[in-house]
Amino acid sequence: MRHQSDFEAIVMGVSTGGTQALRMIIPNLPSTFPLPIVIVQHLHPHSDSYFIEDFRQHSNLIVEQAEEKIKILPGHVYIAPSNYHLLVECERTFSLSVDEPVNFARPSIDVLFETAAEVYKEKLIGIILTGASKDGSAGVRKIKKNGGFVIVQDPDSAQIETMPRAAMNATDADLVIPLEEMVPALLRVSGML
Repeated sequence: MRHQSDFEAIVMGVSTGGTQALRMIIPNLPSTFPLPIVIVQHLHPHSDSYFIEDFRQHSNLIVEQAEEKIKILPGHVYIAPSNYHLLVECERTFSLSVDEPVNFARPSIDVLFETAAEVYKEKLIGIILTGASKDGSAGVRKIKKNGGFVIVQDPDSAQIETMPRAAMNATDADLVIPLEEMVPALLRVSGML
């Protein structure tokens, strides 16, 4: 398995059941976790900030909403705002877009993953968790094409298996693991184990 010196960022996509899945991952990462994590969770277009506040209170990492032009920093968890696509720019900053939904979603996992794959190339980890759509499958294919590392939640451990199965059908994932093994896997690839 590749290790921390190989990676510079993590992108993560979740949909239905994602809040519960993320609660098993984000609060269990140590404050010294060295990689930024950028998350697209499909939310209602008019969602308030409760989702971010909840993770902020229970995380050892700095949790914030991704905003236009902010620098992507290690030890931070960035969550895409509702009703905006989140893109990674070549300066390793974010931009937001109100372009049409992709796979019926805005923010779209594919948009985040594909733009991050262009910037980070082989230094990117892409993670697909539970969800009821195929969003993210084109994104993981792009991550693999650019030399990145793909982790997919074992569909049998997902609340809804559609998204993990679509990701597995789209590309050869480097790891397919149950949700409870996600934190140890992230600690290994980050060089902490």
